[in-house]
Amino acid sequence: MTSPNLSASTKFTGEDLARLKKYLADNLMRGVENEGIQAAQRSSFVRENIIQVYEQTKLKLPDDLRKQIFDQVLNDLLGYGPLQPLLDDDEVTEIMVNGPKKIFIEKGGKLTKSNIAFDDDDHVLRIIDRIILPLGRHADADSPTVDARLPDGSRVNAVVRPVAIDGPSITIRKFRKDKLKPEDLIAFGSLTQQMAGFLEACVKARFNIIISGGTGSGKTTLLNVLSGYIPENERIITIEDAAELQLQQDHVMRMETKSANAEGLHAISIRELVRNSLRMRPDRIVVGEVRGGEALDMLQAMNTGHDGSLTTVHANTPRDAISRIETLVLMAGMDLPLKVVRQQISSAVDLIVQQTRLKDGQRKVTAVTEVAGMEGDIIILSDIFKYIQTGVSSEGQVLGEVSPTGIRPNFTPRLEAAGFKLTADIFTPKSSANQNARR
Repeated sequence: MTSPNLSASTKFTGEDLARLKKYLADNLMRGVENEGIQAAQRSSFVRENIIQVYEQTKLKLPDDLRKQIFDQVLNDLLGYGPLQPLLDDDEVTEIMVNGPKKIFIEKGGKLTKSNIAFDDDDHVLRIIDRIILPLGRHADADSPTVDARLPDGSRVNAVVRPVAIDGPSITIRKFRKDKLKPEDLIAFGSLTQQMAGFLEACVKARFNIIISGGTGSGKTTLLNVLSGYIPENERIITIEDAAELQLQQDHVMRMETKSANAEGLHAISIRELVRNSLRMRPDRIVVGEVRGGEALDMLQAMNTGHDGSLTTVHANTPRDAISRIETLVLMAGMDLPLKVVRQQISSAVDLIVQQTRLKDGQRKVTAVTEVAGMEGDIIILSDIFKYIQTGVSSEGQVLGEVSPTGIRPNFTPRLEAAGFKLTADIFTPKSSANQNARR
């Protein structure tokens, strides 16, 4: 390939630099192919040869600009292009690409626009292919949406034309390198010590728990934390669309859905995996999220001896979570009467933990709610812990606190039978506790 025809002026335009990057990348990739370089040696080959290829151009870029160009080329060839610096930044928790020139990030729970950009639509598509092709997935006009994950477990969703009108889109929910513990959530203010002790007892006593919350509220993080309470001697089956759970126990069998092939065949859904898991002698079934007819299979598993199951659902309140599960069960196509569905839910689910992302970006457990049975055709819910917002600070921080409601759950005897005798102070509202202290 001939040297890029760059402007002779010392001030290079964006178009000049784009041509230089393409020249470097194309020559390096040709070298990789001609030399038959294996994937494991590609990084060292590219890094060793980029200077040689650059010197062939006879250009004399300033050192800082040359380093910037080299970094961008290396990221394109060995990493994920312009996204690589964002992926390397531990403070960035989510990356949203709305076309090549609009990249937004989440830091500290707040969204901001990044100054990073792709060259064009084809540049975004190359990075999408870099992510999904190793997983045997593809995105094109016939299959314009795809879910995938990065090697570190970060969740990726990509959408291409014709569905993505303004250009290819990528959304990455980053995977924490360090697994959070209950103490971390307490330090962040997401949980109180009382709630953590109560939830630990419920998990160890094999209660069926649903974590409810909106998008980006921290449901999966909380699911990871609660799953850490499962004893080491139990066999755990995890089922997810894209594997991101970080269970630390030794006896864990992880399963992930499979997309259809190019002919639209051989897809494996969460529902099929839930059904299959019942034949794998599970002590616990952990489903990353129920979003379809698998809700019925999950309830039936909970009702037939697979106690201690955990899952998440998209909903904004515990009551909404019940309604959402009702809808999902009806999607199974069994044509069940609504009362029967509610009976299934009330007998299967013990506890709903509501996770919420507040307006200022804080993520908190805002309710811990017992599913207390049925009264007529209505499922009775009883809040054990509840978050009360008291105001907003001058800096925009949401103020409030979580407190016990004073209600002891009906399943207290089950906790005691499992060896957990919770003290009265766990359920004592703070106002009552303060009054007693003053006396």
